[in-house]
Amino acid sequence: MATTLTTLPDMERLMTVSDTVEVAATPDAIWAQLADPAQMPRWSPENTGAPFGAGQPLQVGAVFHGTNRRGPARWITECKVTDSEPGRRFAFNVYALGLKKPWLRYKIAHWDFTLEPVGSGTRITETWTDGRDTWPDWSARVFDKFATGTTFHQFQKRNIARTLKHLKADFES
Repeated sequence: MATTLTTLPDMERLMTVSDTVEVAATPDAIWAQLADPAQMPRWSPENTGAPFGAGQPLQVGAVFHGTNRRGPARWITECKVTDSEPGRRFAFNVYALGLKKPWLRYKIAHWDFTLEPVGSGTRITETWTDGRDTWPDWSARVFDKFATGTTFHQFQKRNIARTLKHLKADFES
């Protein structure tokens, strides 16, 4: 896997992280699973389900909730699909979160999965973009350290690598 991550001075934030993996499955087969957020717990180290709005491939404009866990912390997010093109791409914005229901609304993150045919398989690129672009760097650093023990881009780099590793293993088993 080739991770896109630039080393930056401690005072700067990296707002986007991507990683790529090649999987021995067709883009259409992969998209049909990726575009159904209820499937994400099979691969994600953090997502535990999609109790609202999922259960089938979603189209642009669809809203779904995602349940998540990091250590003892549990929360739910509200997300809206921004791109859903069979065999090519699935993307969504995370724009609300809360402990029992998503009530705190702000621009949280954007997730994007792109699929490209390669040989007899598919190159999957997963990209996370930090939605907190209006936060001052110092406040993001304090929050990130509290929430993840590191910066969010470093944390998400590891999460993306694990998600893609599990996705590859799942589709190739």
